[in-house]
Amino acid sequence: MEETTDKKTILIVDDEKPIVDILVYNLEKEGYKTLEANDGVTAVETALNKKPDLILLDIMLPKMDGLTVCKKIRSSLNVPILMLTAKDEEIDKILGLELGADDYITKPFSVRELMARIKANLRKSEIKENIVNDNNPKTKKIIVGPLELDLDKFEAKVDGEVIDLTLREFEVLKFLASQAGQVITREVLLEKVWGYEYYGDIRTVDVTVRRIRGKIEKDTTNPRILITKRGVGYYIRNN
Repeated sequence: MEETTDKKTILIVDDEKPIVDILVYNLEKEGYKTLEANDGVTAVETALNKKPDLILLDIMLPKMDGLTVCKKIRSSLNVPILMLTAKDEEIDKILGLELGADDYITKPFSVRELMARIKANLRKSEIKENIVNDNNPKTKKIIVGPLELDLDKFEAKVDGEVIDLTLREFEVLKFLASQAGQVITREVLLEKVWGYEYYGDIRTVDVTVRRIRGKIEKDTTNPRILITKRGVGYYIRNN
């Protein structure tokens, strides 16, 4: 049966059946379609073949761990990935974001909070698709020094070279570049780019910025584009 375009499909990757059942029930109640994978290998195959709109990905998986799954999927698909982590897996949260995950939520999680995260990430993804599919010939760009952002294509260039960014990374750069020279706090970035409160967990911003720097800066120890204002936040240098 052919899938309708109005129903978003979410791939649930977890080897704990009770968690999968709860997620399937709540997601389908919200009007989403669901796919399931109970190990890492199946997760990669399903993601690449079915191309879901969003992936909920547990870290502890048989056959292939969630971090490796994230890396493999991210190399082929620019789909929102939300990592599911246990409370004491701080290093895994950081690694997940480093490998291209868009977000994470800690187990045990509130279904209400998870749904809010899913909606926020899908909304960002929809905005991207709508802009990319817009036939408006007037290209929207932000150019600051060596950095050029094409808002129609969701494409970033540094010194004319295309940089491969995730949607979240692009959104961070876009927000900062649109206010070049102005220091933006981590809290504002969380609210404006991620779209919801993170209860003070600003490490998400730091990790994402570090990942962006690794892609756009020639020397990450002495950045020329994305600058840190110690103890405050970040800004794009405008000269």
